[in-house]
Amino acid sequence: MAGRPFIYSGQGFSLLRDKNRFVLPNVLRSTVRDSSGKDVLCLAKHPEWKCLVGFGTSRVDEFEEQIEAEQARADTAGRPFNRDKRAMQLYNFQQVPFDGSGRFTMPDAFASLAALGDQLFFQGIGRTILIWNPDELYKLADDPEFEAAIATCRSLQDAELAKKKQ
Repeated sequence: MAGRPFIYSGQGFSLLRDKNRFVLPNVLRSTVRDSSGKDVLCLAKHPEWKCLVGFGTSRVDEFEEQIEAEQARADTAGRPFNRDKRAMQLYNFQQVPFDGSGRFTMPDAFASLAALGDQLFFQGIGRTILIWNPDELYKLADDPEFEAAIATCRSLQDAELAKKKQ
């Protein structure tokens, strides 16, 4: 298994809780813990969508290889490639500790970048986790590729809000 990437699969939803904390869903938490070797989630801004990307620290070991591959593809296609700009995007992440129950505090700067509020939808997409403000995800409803994620988000959101009312 050494050298194989960690794969994030599953979804979850968290409402803002006491002490201004969210909860990393259990379905994703163990993979983050295994990838990082400790209770640390790395957060970065998604390069295209208004959401965050989460991953364990082992993913950082893949960044240089990823940059090299992207450079080679750009060279082959005759497209310009700014290595420093891409490195700045990849390495611009923050390590966020979480406790044994998955509780963590969202850094203000990253919350602002993704327009996060008091609700988070987590979507494991393989090598990373997408972290959405549900309202930002719902803005993509015209794109059929987001249909399943939106339906899952709405379902989990309704369940969490119903629990909160009780």
